[in-house]
Amino acid sequence: MSVSASNRAASSPAAIVAAIGGLYVAQSVIGGTTWTGLPAVMRDQGLPLDRIGLLTLIALPWALKFLWSPAVERYRLPLSGRDRTGAIVLIGGLVSIAGLLAVAQLGPAAFWPLVACLTVVAFAASTVDVACDGFAVQNLAGKNLGWGNAAQVGGAYLGSAIGGGLFLFLVDLQGWRPAMWALASLLVLLGLPFLLGIAGRSHEEVRDHVPSLGMALRRPQIRRGLVASAIYVLAQKAVLAMLGPFLVDAGLSLSTIGLVNGAGSMILGVAAALAGGALVRWLGTRSVLVLALVLQAGSLFVLAAFALSGIFPSGPLAAVAMLSSSGIMALGFVALYAQFMRWSDPRQAGVDFTLFQCMDALVSMAGGILAGYAAQHLGYGALFAGGGVVALLATPAIAMVSGRD
Repeated sequence: MSVSASNRAASSPAAIVAAIGGLYVAQSVIGGTTWTGLPAVMRDQGLPLDRIGLLTLIALPWALKFLWSPAVERYRLPLSGRDRTGAIVLIGGLVSIAGLLAVAQLGPAAFWPLVACLTVVAFAASTVDVACDGFAVQNLAGKNLGWGNAAQVGGAYLGSAIGGGLFLFLVDLQGWRPAMWALASLLVLLGLPFLLGIAGRSHEEVRDHVPSLGMALRRPQIRRGLVASAIYVLAQKAVLAMLGPFLVDAGLSLSTIGLVNGAGSMILGVAAALAGGALVRWLGTRSVLVLALVLQAGSLFVLAAFALSGIFPSGPLAAVAMLSSSGIMALGFVALYAQFMRWSDPRQAGVDFTLFQCMDALVSMAGGILAGYAAQHLGYGALFAGGGVVALLATPAIAMVSGRD
């Protein structure tokens, strides 16, 4: 009997979606804190933009997790024995919580020690993500697979709202340490439904497939997906690494930026994700990806106009920031992840899907560093205008490589 059939018999799709949804939220809390909340806090502390751009180095484990994803999948699904997803989640969760508690003691001024701790946390979280993706694809077959994608995207935006929104609000009201302690406590709560529920319901299995990185890379769908991921991520979100610092320099307080990030992710992001799912079914992935790139180019040109004019009306600026970082991003990435699932081999989804995510993280990391230097030396106006041009230029390229079986 296959592992997927056995686990589906033991747990309902609703229980699986609820449990893995908590894990996806937890991973995105860490990511939202690292790449949205922390840059704004550091800019508020007076750190230069080029140094803040180096925070994207923390994404290195997410960019390289494909190297150990086959080992994670082989450990998770041994040739004979029980599914070990629960063990991976438990160990990774404990490491992440310990890392956040260490960061709480360090404070935002200890730049390189903080980067080191958060890199360890990223390693643990990215390893859990490999196991969680594989578990979701295997246990939510057929018509239920879409619910797993909804949990992934919805969890990402809810976690980002907490990490990039609530975290900033807590820092502004209570200070650095209480805010970090709150996040560490939240990770415990988010992991419990999985660990105390479906993680212990697997059965003894005999399996005949060994996940392999080489098998993935030999497939043309994987190579095409890697190209699509690189193009899309560079055009869609690379320059947005500097959006938080830009809002700080425009005069918005940390609590206001936190509300913008939180409301954008929880309301606009989730609504756009649902709309993106409907549009993918109606228009197809290619059309939605192209639409999102064109809309993102327009929003970046508007941000460039604000920066070049030196006029920063809080309401319109916050609205454009939410639209760009939450609404348009959610719309496009639902389509991109749907395309990734189409290209993934169900027998080793934890490896295939990880490859696409690693390309996303690698390009995001490199783009964030370049965005920091461009903002520091050329200004926000040139950065956002250049990002809008890149988005327009990427539109025909993404149309060529997406939407194909």
